[in-house]
This record gives sequence, structure tokens and C-alpha cells, in this order.
Amino acid sequence: MPCQWIPRHDEEVPADVHDMADQLNITPLLAEILWQRGYRTVEQMDRFLSPMLVNLAQPSAVPGLEDAAHVVNEALRAGKRMAVWGDYDVDGITSTAVVKQFMAERGFEVAHHLPNRLEEGYGMNVSGVEKLAESGIGLLLTVDCGITDFEPIERAKELGMTVVVTDHHLPAQNLPVADAIANPRLPGGEGGPYESLAGVGVAWVLMAALNSLLPGERVDMRKTLDLVALGTIADVVPLSGQNRILVKNGLLRIKEAARPGMAALKVVSNFDRLADLGAGQIGYHLAPRINAAGRLGSPEKGLDLLLAESYEAALPVANELDAVNAERRKQEQEITEEAMKQAHSMLDKRGFVLFSEGWHSGIIGIVASRIVEKFHRPCLLLTEDPETGLVKGSGRSIDEYDLHGGLCKLEELLEGFGGHRQAAGLSLKKENVEKLRERFDRIVADELGERPLPAKIKVDRELTFAEINHVLLKELEHMQPFGLGNPEPVFVSEPVVVQEYRCFGREREHVKLVLRDEKTGANLPAKVWRQAKALRREVQGTQLSFAFTPKIDRYNGIPNIEMNVKDWN
Repeated sequence: MPCQWIPRHDEEVPADVHDMADQLNITPLLAEILWQRGYRTVEQMDRFLSPMLVNLAQPSAVPGLEDAAHVVNEALRAGKRMAVWGDYDVDGITSTAVVKQFMAERGFEVAHHLPNRLEEGYGMNVSGVEKLAESGIGLLLTVDCGITDFEPIERAKELGMTVVVTDHHLPAQNLPVADAIANPRLPGGEGGPYESLAGVGVAWVLMAALNSLLPGERVDMRKTLDLVALGTIADVVPLSGQNRILVKNGLLRIKEAARPGMAALKVVSNFDRLADLGAGQIGYHLAPRINAAGRLGSPEKGLDLLLAESYEAALPVANELDAVNAERRKQEQEITEEAMKQAHSMLDKRGFVLFSEGWHSGIIGIVASRIVEKFHRPCLLLTEDPETGLVKGSGRSIDEYDLHGGLCKLEELLEGFGGHRQAAGLSLKKENVEKLRERFDRIVADELGERPLPAKIKVDRELTFAEINHVLLKELEHMQPFGLGNPEPVFVSEPVVVQEYRCFGREREHVKLVLRDEKTGANLPAKVWRQAKALRREVQGTQLSFAFTPKIDRYNGIPNIEMNVKDWN
């Protein structure tokens, strides 16, 4: 089904946008794009373009955070040994690293626990809590988890621990029996400045609050912003508001690569040690290498890398993670091919439930995203857990469908589930897989209709080849970081001629084009990723319009302008 191109905003841009551009010393084109995205005054545009740390909201804007800081402070002053319990993904690992680095600089040695995904699953568990208690831990801080871990937290309290929960996931109707809970999703945080924080963002704000409570010289909180940027980008939360401030400043720290582990991570990802990376490069190259260890087993290597004290110590760990990531990519490709075949056999379904006993539980979430991208339908990918005999799954959705809300309607078929609107995890008995397949398809069809929805691309405006230059691209860079909540601008070309066509890539899955504007005689190169089967050689010599983002390609060390094609018609 053809993809629909729709304007990002259907209001007419007012003439005074040019005056705003003059006041900000930017081009009218950039001012127009910002206006269409809801920045309607000079002050709003200026704050967006210059997201400074002084504009961060007070820590008290996170519900429960001031209480959490005071509880941690009092427990430390009372001499209690502290441990931090994180999660196995990038958000959980970076959250743990932020706490351990801050506490070390403040003179406190902090133990930690990162669960092995294959042995322990997500979140907290009782046996892990009991081991921490046996080692003498009296203060337990959770990061990026804990808000629904009722039994482990209750056990920690029975063992005499002070427990502080920091999380960003949706709470249940009841809260765990912790001494303090900080979560921007609690009542009072909805609609607030910190509502969309990742787990690492909550952990960082808590450490910032502790910085003013603990005795002694304060530490420079900017030093851990590279960790905040990495975890926030990896967790795919909106890169707007407070997250934009944290990530924008964190990207500057990543560029400096003062952290030995970050420098090594950039090098094994085939970037220069001092490369200036955008959110997309972080999300597609750096984050997966940290994530790979946790997805395939233990996340400890990721934490070791981020806390390494020298480049010489960090590089072997980074190389090991790179090798693990290569294995993860190989498995991902194999699972993707099998899942695609299943999906093609179910094109009459509005929602996909795909299942194989041998798929790796740590990879199916990534593959589910690929299926949604290809077919524009909600998708659940399931595999069998040999330890429990249950079927475990990861789901991804489209903008138009609330996946977590849909799973709430299937609760009687499930052993457990959790997540949010566009991503979720679930478990169920094997005998319920076929029932889930039928029911999931029906509830999706009831909400979205019997006919599949076309994919949509929001476009900012038409852009001629004559308007594409290095000045424009430099200005668009001011809008970084791009991601959820701040999408990369997409433009529409006038009809242009496809002069040259060439496939490239390991599987010849990508396409290189040279496009010619007949009006001006201008040529521009273009790349189309993973679409060689859809955009075939027959287009050479024909005239097409393209939805695209202009880029600077620095592959050969010489900056050249090219088009990153999203769609064509």
C-alpha cells in the first residue's frame, strides 16, 4: 500500500516568521520549520535552539524525588552500605553507572546488581535481594526498575534494608512498600517538565539533588551527562523538553570522549575518537554494542566499559562487546527472515502474532520493530522459555494503536505483561498462543478497522535542489538531537530524473542514485536504505518525486551533500 505524505502542520505560516528569523539570526526556512512544530515565539525558538542546563527544572518536579534524596542521604550518614539495582538494557546500565560514578566521587563505595536476562528476567528478584542482604547491604536503590517489584521490595524491607525506588515505567494501582519512590509517572508528574525522563534521567536528577545534601565538595554533574545521553537515546523516549537539554549537552560530552569507555566504544563502532555524533548514530551504533551483552546474557561488560579508568583497559572490553554485537546481528538477521515469512503468510491479519520456539528472547523485540516498519501493523513476537516452559514475547506498535491498552483486554490469556503505548513485553502458556493470535487480530481490527492503515510520513515542506546547500544543513544541525518528539525534518522534492542507479551493501539491499533537476541542471546523489527490492532498476531514466532528508556525507573525509530517501512516488 502506498505511503501517505502529510504536512506536519496544516496552518499557514504567518509572514512575521521572517522577522523572528532576523531576530534570531537564522534563515526563514529554519524559523518556518520551528513554527510548524509549535515554537510560535522568538523566546520559544531561542530556548529550543539553545537548550542550556540553566533551563533544567528543579528536581522537586519529579514526584517523590526530594523525599528519595533525603532518605538516601540519611541512610548514608547512618553508615549503611549501599547497593544499586539496575536493569540489563542500556538505560539500566547507564543509570547504574551514573550512581556508581557519582557516589565514588563523593567517597562512597557502592555495590550493584544487574540481572542476567536469561537467568533472572526483567526487574528485581527475591534471591538477588537476599544475596545483597547477606553481603551487608543496608541501603538499596533501584534505577530503571522497581515500581512493580512488590515481592522483592517487601523482602528487602523484611531483611531490614532502607529501600528507595527510582523508575520511569508506569506504576500499578498500588505502590511497593519502599521508604521513598521517585517516578515522573506518579500523580503530580503527568504533564510536568520531567514526565518523559528515561530511567537514567531520573537517576541523574536524584544524584543532582543529593549533590547539595551530602557533606563535602560538590561534584560536577556535567561529567555524567554522556551516560544520560546514551541511555536516554537508547530508551527511545521523547527528545524534547528536559530530555532535549540533557541529551544535547550529553552529546557534547560524547564528542569530547573524556570517558575512556566512550572513546573505545566510538572507535570499535568505526568512528573517530573525537567524532561529533548525532542521536541516530548513538542509537544505531553505540547503544546496540552496550545492549548486546545484556540481550545475550550478562550486562556486566557494558558497565565495566562505561566505568573503565583508562583507554587501555576499556578497548579490550569494547572489542568484546563489538564481537557480541556481531553475533547478535547475525541472529537478528536469521530471526528477521523467519518472521518475515510468517508475516507474509498472515497478510489477512490486522495484528501479527508470530511464534517460533527457537528464537532468542533477547532479540525478538528488535525484530518486532522491523516487522512493524515493513508492514505497518502491531506485532507480537513470541518464543519459548526453556527454563519455565512459558512463552515469552515482545511487542511493538504503530502510532495509531495503543499496544499496552490492547494487552489489557487480553489479560486473561496472559501470565504477565507490561510496557507502554508502542512497546510491551508479555508471557503466556504455550496452549494459549493460538487463542492470542485470534484475539489480538480481532481487537486490533475492532479499533483500527478491517483494512490495513497506510503508513504515513510527515513532511515539513517542499524543498528545491537550489535551496539545498551547506548553510541549510548547518542550520538543521541546530535542531539535533533528532528522535521521538523531535523528528528529523523531511522534505519533498519536485519531480526529478533518476540519472543513475546502483545497488550496494552486503546483500545488495541498498540503492545509490544520482538525481537531476531538469529546471536548473543540478545533480544530487541519494541513498535509499534496505529498499532495493521495492525501488528497482526500472526507475532509471524516469521522473519521480522523493520524500527525503538532506545530509552531509563525510565517508571519504570530504563533506558532500546527499539525500537520504524515505519514500518516492
